[in-house]
Amino acid sequence: MQSSSPDVPVVGQSVGGLEAPVPKARSRRRGNRRTWPFVGAYLPVTVLVVWQGVCSLQLVVPAILPSPIQIADAFIQLTRTGELLADLKISLIRVILGFLLGAGLGLICGILAGMYRRFEEIVDPTVQMLRTIPHLAITPLFILWLGLGEWSKDVLIATGAFFPMYINTFMGIRSVDAKLFDVARVLQFSRLQQVSKLVLPAALPNLLLGLRLSIGVSWLGLVVAELLGSSSGVGYLILNAQQFSQTDVVFVGLIVFAAVGKLSDSLVRVLEHRLLRWRDSYTG
Repeated sequence: MQSSSPDVPVVGQSVGGLEAPVPKARSRRRGNRRTWPFVGAYLPVTVLVVWQGVCSLQLVVPAILPSPIQIADAFIQLTRTGELLADLKISLIRVILGFLLGAGLGLICGILAGMYRRFEEIVDPTVQMLRTIPHLAITPLFILWLGLGEWSKDVLIATGAFFPMYINTFMGIRSVDAKLFDVARVLQFSRLQQVSKLVLPAALPNLLLGLRLSIGVSWLGLVVAELLGSSSGVGYLILNAQQFSQTDVVFVGLIVFAAVGKLSDSLVRVLEHRLLRWRDSYTG
């Protein structure tokens, strides 16, 4: 006859009027989860089908809302002529230069503000004040000061990319455990070693978040710069099509912006997944 300790309840045994819970195979349940690679396409495909159906039934005027087939025809035509690829190339160069300038300065200033309190007291109040100014408000000043050339567009994009990178870098450094700095002092780390071996690895989640936000704001700044003062680029393509009531071409430009922005964001997410593989975070 088997006996069990009174302190350890047997599975399913009633103890004090309560039944001991049955442990669930959590790890096995996780392993049975399936990842559907195209689940994110369900909503866009549904919207396109409904959109095409509404246009086929002639419930809207094509000049106001062209059908997806008309937009696809305009996209093919612009690609064949080379106009779309030429404008996209110019826009990519602008956003890359502006992003590198703005995000680079944001990273440096964020590190300095996070590491040195005196630098924070001098710079941070001004940064917090300037970051609330929208792009549309400062674009006329950049045009007056720098003209309609490439430099004004790059500076406008850099201005938008600076603030997300600065704020997330600063917050990432300030969220580092203070005990790690005590360990660094014991190991006699220099300031450079503290930044490279302690601060940046610990603040990496915030840095990658700032990178994603900076890329997104860079595309917004590009749209504003090209719509208000440009003679080339995807934004200019949209503005020129709007003047001639070419709604399908306007949608082509918007879709190109959305697709390229999504692609750049996905690349950062892949980088985030690789570099932050050590985190054991809740994934839903």
